[in-house]
Amino acid sequence: MDLPLRYPADWDGFAARLPALLAGGDAGWAHAVGAQSALFGDSAEATAMPWVAPDGFDDLGRQVAMHDDDSRYARLLAFARRLQREPGLWADVLDRDRRALQSMARQVRREIHAMHAFVRFREVADETVAAGRRHVAWFEPAHHVLRAAAPFFVKRFAQHPWAILTPRGCLHWDGQRLAGAGPARREDAPAEDAGEGLWLTYYRSIFNPARLKVTAMKRQMEVRYWAHMPETRQISALVREAAEREGRMRGV
Repeated sequence: MDLPLRYPADWDGFAARLPALLAGGDAGWAHAVGAQSALFGDSAEATAMPWVAPDGFDDLGRQVAMHDDDSRYARLLAFARRLQREPGLWADVLDRDRRALQSMARQVRREIHAMHAFVRFREVADETVAAGRRHVAWFEPAHHVLRAAAPFFVKRFAQHPWAILTPRGCLHWDGQRLAGAGPARREDAPAEDAGEGLWLTYYRSIFNPARLKVTAMKRQMEVRYWAHMPETRQISALVREAAEREGRMRGV
């Protein structure tokens, strides 16, 4: 039975086929991620040993499957083959392959957190929803985390129709149902509105150049996120002006 991946982060689809892949019985399996077809047709390392996933492997795999690295499923399969041959391997927290997968999982978790923190909505007219208005955001996630981040927004904005547009796909919430859609372009997102202009004026007025720590700020919020938030688009100019503004504050 052919079971291609339904979307790039389809861990459940991959996990369902993993026992057959490990047994070398799925050489013709087609999939929809990257250019890994040669890997899944390779049964040279197949073994008749049964596959029993250790506790924690499913959580790790689910997170790694959201990573942007095209080799993620290859890495997971290779590590599963090692676990199948060496059941005690899972206890080795210093194993190089395991640490690489855990690093990928951490990057995914950070991206989900960043999406929760840095998505900014703009209100637009939308006659397709009962409220007549929808809040729309543009975001450019580094990994395939849109589905994983969605429950946060559904819970937080349950009564407000919203949409999150990304180059990897979109989500639309009408107040009752969450629906997915294909990739979007930056120009599909709404432009700055009057309310946003007022907020930027306020943000500039409260910016304290004496407390500016650029390195720490970049560590907490990578520069690539700055374009998603109206206030952070002001940062470059505010940093350039910081020394002069601090001098005026000190009366220098």
